[in-house]
Amino acid sequence: MSAPAPLVRRAAAEGLGTAALVAVVVGSGIQATELTHDVGTQLLANSLATVFGLGVLIAFLGPVSGAHFNPAVTLAAWFTGRRTGDGPVLREVAAYVPAQVVGAISGAVLADAMFGKPLAAFSTHERWAGHLWLAEVVATAGLVWLVFGLARAGRAHLAPLLVAAYIGAAYWFTSSTSFANPAVTIGRAFTDTFAGIAPTSVLPFLAAQLIGAAAGLCLVVVCFGRPAAAGEDEIVVPHAGQQPTTRSTTEESALT
Repeated sequence: MSAPAPLVRRAAAEGLGTAALVAVVVGSGIQATELTHDVGTQLLANSLATVFGLGVLIAFLGPVSGAHFNPAVTLAAWFTGRRTGDGPVLREVAAYVPAQVVGAISGAVLADAMFGKPLAAFSTHERWAGHLWLAEVVATAGLVWLVFGLARAGRAHLAPLLVAAYIGAAYWFTSSTSFANPAVTIGRAFTDTFAGIAPTSVLPFLAAQLIGAAAGLCLVVVCFGRPAAAGEDEIVVPHAGQQPTTRSTTEESALT
């Protein structure tokens, strides 16, 4: 097995991956609004591009950094790995999260530049309503439940397909269109386009996402029990030098 990549390289992969993800989300939103005035078609185009882009990015960069691209996932992995020592340490969290946020902002600016839009123009799209915050709790809880549940079940290799599919579905079954990612939420405040969110709407979304992440971890415990050693290092997909863990029925029962 190869050795894990240095932290600088892993943080760079997280930043670049998050930048590419936001560029896909914002760019496809701009393209969709320029091609049609039908809002349903715009959302369909935006969601499909996000599904394909996210799946590719997780499969591509997962072996380097784990392909979190999401501070909620990184913080959840740190929290659950504190006792077992299998999650990221604070030093890694301190590298990943800023890289994700900077990457998200860069991705939004890049998308605006590709379509000749004003660079770093703050969004005027207000998303301030209780039902939107509830939707973000649900969307983020489902994402964390899926990501960590796949790791607990020894199915982390399915993350590129299933995580992308879940986000695509959540675009449609949540009223907020499933941001489910604090870094992406911040990045999307820097584009006054279809995918944008007004800066004044960002903080409630971030709070809802963190609550959702905690709820998602609770769902993982309900379904799979508390983590055993050598499990959380597979979030989102195994890093280089790691192999997916396959637990037997007896081992799964021991977690409950």
